[in-house]
Amino acid sequence: MLPQELIRLKRDGFALDDASVQAFVRGLVDGSFSDAQVGAMAMAVLLRGMDTAETVALTAAMTHSGEVLDWSQAGLPGPVLDKHSTGGVGDKVSLLLAPLVAACGGVVPMISGRGLGHTGGTLDKLEALPGYQVNPDPARLLATLRSAGCAIVGASPSLAPADRRLYAVRDVTATVESLPLITASILSKKLAAGLQALVMDVKVGNGAFCTTLAEARALARSLVDVAGGAGLPTVALLTDMDQVLGTHAGNALEVAEVLAALRAPARCAPRLRAVTTALAGRLLHQGGLAASPAEGEARITQAWHSGAAMEGFARMVAGLGGPADVAQDAGLPQAPERLPVPAPRSGWVGAMDTRALGLAIVALGGGRRQGGDAVDPRVGLAEVVAIGQPVAAGEPLAWVHAATPAAARQAVQAVAGAFKLADAVPIVPPVVLEIVE
Repeated sequence: MLPQELIRLKRDGFALDDASVQAFVRGLVDGSFSDAQVGAMAMAVLLRGMDTAETVALTAAMTHSGEVLDWSQAGLPGPVLDKHSTGGVGDKVSLLLAPLVAACGGVVPMISGRGLGHTGGTLDKLEALPGYQVNPDPARLLATLRSAGCAIVGASPSLAPADRRLYAVRDVTATVESLPLITASILSKKLAAGLQALVMDVKVGNGAFCTTLAEARALARSLVDVAGGAGLPTVALLTDMDQVLGTHAGNALEVAEVLAALRAPARCAPRLRAVTTALAGRLLHQGGLAASPAEGEARITQAWHSGAAMEGFARMVAGLGGPADVAQDAGLPQAPERLPVPAPRSGWVGAMDTRALGLAIVALGGGRRQGGDAVDPRVGLAEVVAIGQPVAAGEPLAWVHAATPAAARQAVQAVAGAFKLADAVPIVPPVVLEIVE
């Protein structure tokens, strides 16, 4: 069928059959759909939607548009598991979860991405470690999985190439928000990674792409249903992103926070620990390594306190070219300028504009204004106060880490404006809001 005929069908609200969806995906890969036609189809999907069967077909076709990893002959010691987050500010859960799950018998070949908009990227964080390779050759990746049980890397060009082209067109045609296209984009890469179970962290709040519970529920339900339809057991947790997750935000700063938390679990910020434990416990249950989510959480807590996760993280970093003993000397770069953000008065932290804090980090150089921008791993925010925390006038709400004095002063003003102080202790919502199965 001609591309324009497929576009017309979807434009007029018809459901596409599997053959039509496959023809569209073939056109993405072989170029028989022009960029204009890809954009038109994306807009038709945005406006008309796709039912679950169509989205499953799109996800499957995009998954098989390139290489699909098969670990069955790799001699790995456990089920192949993974976690994906929709993105937030200070979200370093992946760096904790991967070695924790590996310490409990899972194998985690985690394919991650870079920062997007105001949200940080896992690959950017790991590249703050000198020498860390996010695109290892297959032999090195497999050796690291065997030795550490986990490897956090980027997607190779051969994985889901249809998604790469479709996403690039969506990015410039105002169609990024399409729920079926978001679902297919996320899941095609996860399915191509050869997973046996997946847990999704769908962020919701003023620092997330889903700002309301209704948006987050719809995305979580789509992800869980489509993944299940494609044969990948998946559970989604809706988690709060109305404040920075943990105490640090910024690439090297977040790696430092992770290392401190792995060395001494008691030093981990309570909300960060709660999200990580809940996601990892569910993933163990999904992967058959725990009889229940509660048992999974108990196993994760034990692995955390035993030091096994720290050892696994260190083996992963060394295996992928980073510092030989990251627990002792990570070699993380440090910003030359540090300024406090003083509280204007005494009170309790009542709210924060988390997106504004993420954008302040981007302005410091910790994220990208344009796709080709270099990232400064040193900059960011440290010791960010949590909602509900009391502060006295003049006490720091956060510490700005910057490359220059002028950038530091500018960031102090932006960060100060993102906090609201209250005269009484505010109600702080739980960090895990809902579970979608």
